Amino acid sequence: MIATAAPTRATPPPLEWKAQIAPYAQPDVRRSLLDLATSVVPYLALSAALVLMLRADVAIWIVLAVAVPTAGFLLRTFIVFHDCTHGSFMPTKRWNHIVGAVTGVMVFTPFQTWRHEHAVHHATAGDLDRRGVGDVPTITVEEYLALGLPLRIGYRLFRNPLIMFGLGWLWGLVIQPRLTGKSMRPRLRRSVYATNVVLAAIVTGLVLLIGWEDLLIVQGTTAFIAGSAGVFLFYVQHSFEDTYWASGESWSYADAALRGSSYLKLPKVLQYFTGNIGLHHVHHLSTRVPNYTLQAAHDGMPIFRDVPVLSFWDGLRASRLKVWSAHHGRLLRWGEVRALPVAARAASS
Repeated sequence: MIATAAPTRATPPPLEWKAQIAPYAQPDVRRSLLDLATSVVPYLALSAALVLMLRADVAIWIVLAVAVPTAGFLLRTFIVFHDCTHGSFMPTKRWNHIVGAVTGVMVFTPFQTWRHEHAVHHATAGDLDRRGVGDVPTITVEEYLALGLPLRIGYRLFRNPLIMFGLGWLWGLVIQPRLTGKSMRPRLRRSVYATNVVLAAIVTGLVLLIGWEDLLIVQGTTAFIAGSAGVFLFYVQHSFEDTYWASGESWSYADAALRGSSYLKLPKVLQYFTGNIGLHHVHHLSTRVPNYTLQAAHDGMPIFRDVPVLSFWDGLRASRLKVWSAHHGRLLRWGEVRALPVAARAASS
């Protein structure tokens, strides 16, 4: 068993838990400014320091050592951006948009587009009938067995930890946010175009200022570390063994938050750099709770005492989980899937 939890209690009615969580869902300007001062500011300062170190021919191992906390502050900056997309970071919609648009450029992500897709993710998490937007692609045993060989190989490659965590950041941060689709709403398409233009201007200016080699080393290294960590976090927050998936009327928003979103208990230093996002059950129950009150909400509300708890090592082991089995009520590993085909086909016939 990867996640540990006490026996599940009945979920309180929405009016009850909404009233309980409301005091924690209030942005505090002073704490928000402190978040900016402990994310954006050190990220920019350390990025500049990395450039100076490269120009001074400082030993590469020292440069890489400094790149690690730089990436940590980039990850904290993404959490600020993330809170802005939910309207939970600043007291007004206008300031959430301003801070979100600026930090969105810093994390290579269009504000409007990501806000829309992430809102869909929150509205459909754990719903088998509404998969595919803003989530980690997950299929059922029956769907996997029905795939042709090329699609099976593609899915297996995607779920391989080396590819998902090693290359996933490149798609999620660098490539996919630059693209638009025919079905995309005009305002979302404009958000992509505007972000791309601003990023192109910034990159051009930095190349002229410091050279493409130094820019690639600094931005590439920090984006790789922060992006890989971000993909890992996003994966384990919903892809633990006894996670929640349901269909149709049996799906519940509150159950998806409390049973299908993990409490990833990280060491304090990692919890700091990840902006408390490991308290994902709180965040999915109410997106209006800022990152800096997630812990207080968890500690102060009895509803959170029975949520799935993962350690950091549990999260790493969760990368072995591949497909959802409604029969077992959990995610399965490839070894378990290989033992299923005959029985699974018989059950679905």
